[in-house]
Amino acid sequence: MKSQKRPRRIARELALLSLSQISGKPEKLAERQLNDLVVAALRTLRGEMQEALETAVAEVIRGSDRLKNSETNAATLSSARAMVTEAIELTQSAINRLGTAIDLPVFIQLAEERTQVRSYAVEIISTVYRRREEIDVILSEAIVNWQLNRLPKIDRDILRIAVAEILFLNTEEQVAINEAVELAKSYSDDEGRRLINGVLRRVSNKIETKAGV
Repeated sequence: MKSQKRPRRIARELALLSLSQISGKPEKLAERQLNDLVVAALRTLRGEMQEALETAVAEVIRGSDRLKNSETNAATLSSARAMVTEAIELTQSAINRLGTAIDLPVFIQLAEERTQVRSYAVEIISTVYRRREEIDVILSEAIVNWQLNRLPKIDRDILRIAVAEILFLNTEEQVAINEAVELAKSYSDDEGRRLINGVLRRVSNKIETKAGV
């Protein structure tokens, strides 16, 4: 059995999940082994899973209290139903994170080029840290009617990885955008996916304009 994910796609996913857990110092990154990155990624997934479940429980409690403490009318029922629906979606998100936590080490173990997975994941993380200021300026200019620091952290990191690949890692713009959208399908929501796609399209257009394309 072989991994259906290409080494670079696995490396992007690994970089995204371990980015917040790994030191950005070049000398430290160079020493990181593949297992270090996997452990860091699993920590991130565990934290997201716990947060989703805690929020889901809070929504169920809120919905239950609203039904108990208010008169049973259409507005109250509708509100409580919305809370329960939100709780179900959050629980599903936590289950998906659990599935990813199980699958990720398997994908990496089955990858034919595990050395490439490690080296490219480290290269992405190192580049994002070293070029963070430049990357964030570019992204801030491409975000319409919003601020980069107000985006969910996972969305910011997906964007940063894509820009790092386009500008500093010689990845074709369309490939980087497509891969960012794929990451967003797994780790963001529909709104985040659309925002990421739109922001990166504007970044690409700006790069092409500067290049005189």
